[in-house]
Amino acid sequence: MSRSALVGNVTAMLADAGFLVSDRCAVRPKSFDIAARRGKDVILLKILGNVDSFDAATGAEMRRLGTYLNATPLVVGLRTRDEDLKPGVVYFRHGVPVLSPDTAMDLFIEGVPPLIYAAPGGLYVSLDGSVLADAREQRDWSLGRLAKELGVSRRTVSKYEGGMNASVEVAAKLEELFEEPLTSPVDVFDTDDLRDADPTPEDPQADPDDEQLVTVLTRVGFDVHPTLRSPFKAVSEDEAKATETLLTGHSAFDRTAEKRARIMSSVGEVTRTASIYVVDEAKRDAVDRTVLIEREEMGRIEDADDLMALIYDRIEDVDPDAT
Repeated sequence: MSRSALVGNVTAMLADAGFLVSDRCAVRPKSFDIAARRGKDVILLKILGNVDSFDAATGAEMRRLGTYLNATPLVVGLRTRDEDLKPGVVYFRHGVPVLSPDTAMDLFIEGVPPLIYAAPGGLYVSLDGSVLADAREQRDWSLGRLAKELGVSRRTVSKYEGGMNASVEVAAKLEELFEEPLTSPVDVFDTDDLRDADPTPEDPQADPDDEQLVTVLTRVGFDVHPTLRSPFKAVSEDEAKATETLLTGHSAFDRTAEKRARIMSSVGEVTRTASIYVVDEAKRDAVDRTVLIEREEMGRIEDADDLMALIYDRIEDVDPDAT
């Protein structure tokens, strides 16, 4: 299957599952292909044939964007260099969860979350320690008895009951012994406990061409997070109002800029963020819902409230239902 066809299939699957799906981010470089929202769940999705092509820089940017946009970064892929991805298993690449299309379909269409995750050394599951302890005590088994049945130490059994995860083989043996489910599904929207939950990677340096824009946004009260592999140049957060977030772009206004502005509008609709594109000369107020602001006009803005008022006024002029 071509990557383009795979992207189309995954996009259609998410739409069938009730997600609002953004336009495809058909510009380069790009860290994610589409954004999607269903209720409170927002995902930034990278779709790949071979997940080994997912590099550390892309993973770092997706994780940063997930933090700033309150979204979960995810990869859907078909295979690694050595094998196809197994259904029902969550993999990780550079701190980002990876699912096969079948696993994604089970999760988003059928509402059946995966039970297994891959980590160094093999495949693992999350045990419900309290259920395991209750099952053992109902059998009147000691820690030593269960340890002997499993071929592990008493200390290991104690750790299982305290919440330590187990290999698939151990989990299967436990469920065979006690004849009841003892595992918890993997929550792909909160996988910090299944991997080394490193802090959010540091922001990259802004492009020198964007330093003036960064300076203006910072002066009026925004915390600016530059990006390197997105259709926008930065995500900017109002320091005084956590609810005000902007996707910001800047360049000469040509066909590529217009394309980026449309993608920003679509992604902003999904992530519920406003978007602006700063240009030298604007012949219209907006591209879809991305507001165009001339560089000189941007320099005259005094504070974040003035900027947001300008954005909302222009969006309403273009689309009265947008506000």
